[in-house]
Formats: sequence, structure tokens, C-alpha cells
Amino acid sequence: MEMVRIAIGTVKGAFFAEGSGDRWEFGEPAFPGWEVTAFGSDSDGNPLLATGSSWYGTSIHRRGDDGAWSQLPEGPAYPEGLGRKLNQIWTLERFGDELWAGVDEAGLFKSSDNGEKWEAVEGLNEHPTREHWQPGFGGLCAHRLLSDEEHRRMWVGISAVGVFRSEDGGETWAPFNEGVEKAAPDERAPDIGFCVHGLAADPAQPDTIWRQDHMGVYRTADGGDHWERIEEGLPATFGFPVVRDAGSGRIFVMPLEGGENRTTGGRLSPYLSTDGGDSWQPAGKGLPEYPVYTGVLRGAMVGDGAGTIAFGTTAGTLHVSEDAGDSWFNLDLTLPRILAVAVETA
Repeated sequence: MEMVRIAIGTVKGAFFAEGSGDRWEFGEPAFPGWEVTAFGSDSDGNPLLATGSSWYGTSIHRRGDDGAWSQLPEGPAYPEGLGRKLNQIWTLERFGDELWAGVDEAGLFKSSDNGEKWEAVEGLNEHPTREHWQPGFGGLCAHRLLSDEEHRRMWVGISAVGVFRSEDGGETWAPFNEGVEKAAPDERAPDIGFCVHGLAADPAQPDTIWRQDHMGVYRTADGGDHWERIEEGLPATFGFPVVRDAGSGRIFVMPLEGGENRTTGGRLSPYLSTDGGDSWQPAGKGLPEYPVYTGVLRGAMVGDGAGTIAFGTTAGTLHVSEDAGDSWFNLDLTLPRILAVAVETA
């Protein structure tokens, strides 16, 4: 098996693991005591990570060839006097030569110079429905970005607002949530109030998107014009992440008990679909068989597109499959609460 590198962002810094099968090595942690909320890479392939601190605020850091991290001179920021606070960077995505950041308080920012300077995406940030946007339990956050670069289409998921789509590379945006059950109804704004938790797409058919919501699991085949429920076989429809493995075409979700509990309810098991979401089954062997009551957050489950799936829990455990969910290995470590996971084949 090829070596796999995994980056793990926690409420107390970033941790790094490298290995395969049952042989893993762990590197020195970075940014101890800081929240590490997202991973990405610049157009040169250099790793990026986002940090947050209640005292120092948010920042983005780049790792150089020598392994050292350096802070980018600027990060996404709302203008003073706007009445918004940038609490957290939820996602870092690279589309072509542009970097995009989704943040809490919900908004998008982009950079055309590898993160040296950032500009607000006004078409979304100042959307006409903005005055009615309401936070979910995890805050008012723009946390998932998808892109169909060939057709200049983009999608963003905002909790608890919904999915917005752009047809012009991010200049203008409109909500696309027809068929999804609302989590926060508001008669003043009928097009929003949908608490989307996760999005995943098929790169070969970018109009096919899977969606984990507060109120269920959905799929669209037309870019979001209409969504349909896909929940057959799931023990619960609440959850946070949804991941697609490009190599096998499998879709993964992590069912959690909803309401105020939001834990695995005693069994730690992702569910997978081999038929595009028409039906679901427990994913493979090797996960703990003893009772587990923990959670998996929206950024804490990821795949590399070639069969490696990894997820971290709020209890600080990390679990890896290298065969698209058929079998799992539980790494021998316990970390702080895990917020984000990134994986790449070495």
C-alpha cells in the first residue's frame, strides 16, 4: 500500500500522521493551543491551514519546503463598521489559480495571488436575503464550496441558510433548496432557512450533488434545481459530513442521533452507498465494537478520491480505511476534539 499523510485539525492545534495499514508515525504538532479549522493548498501545491483564537482572531499559514509554517500577511476580513465578526475560517478551496475561503460569520472571500490579499465576494456576502440569515447550532457559517470550473458554476452551503448557486464564477448567487425540509422557517424569507451540513459532488457529473442536512439526506441531479430524499437503510438521518470517493463512486455519511444528543448513539459506524444514495449500509469491518458515544463534525471526514477515507471524532480518535470503507484501522492516539481532517497519498 502507498503511504498516506493525514493532517488533523483540533481545538488544540494541528497533528500529523503518516503511514499505511497498521504502521503509522506521528509528527510534531503545530500551533499548540490554537484551533485549527481547515486545510488546503495554494496554486504551487504548498499546504495551507487556518487557525482561530478567541484572543488573536483568525489567520492562514503556509508550510514551506523546509517544513516550517509562516503566516500569510493578510487573511479574509470584513470591513470595520459593517457590524460583522469573522469568527472562524471553515473551508479553504483552490479552484484553478484562485483560493476561496468560507467563513463564520457567513461569507466568502477569494484570493488571486496565493493568499497574499483577499477580497470579499460581494454577490454572496451582500445577498438580498442577508438580513434574514440565522445561525445554526454551530454558528452562521459558510462551510462547503463546490465548483464546476468548465461552466463557471459554484455552490456554497451555509448553515442555517441553505445552498446557494452561482452561474458566473461567483459574481452573483441565488438559493437552490427546492425539495429540502426547512430547519428554521421564516415567512419573511421563503427561499432560506435550510440547515445544510455537508455537500459532495461527482467531478465527472458536477450537477450531481449529495447533501447532508439537519433535516435529512438529499441528492440532486440537476445542480440543485430540485432535491430528493435518499435515506433508505440509514438508522438516523441527522449528521454532519458527506463524502464521495471518486474511485469507487461510493458515498459516505455518518448518522448521528439528532435533537440535543448528536452522538453516534453507542455505535461508531459510517454508512456507505454503492448505488449513488438509493440505499445505505454500514461501512465495513474493524471499527470499535464497544459502545461509543461521540460525534463526527462536518470537516472531520474526508477522502483522497482513490479509496482512502479518514474521519476523526469529537472524542479525539482517528479512523482510516484504505479500501473505500471495506475495512478500517483505528490509530493508536487520542487527540483533542477533532475539527478538520485532510488526507493525501504520499
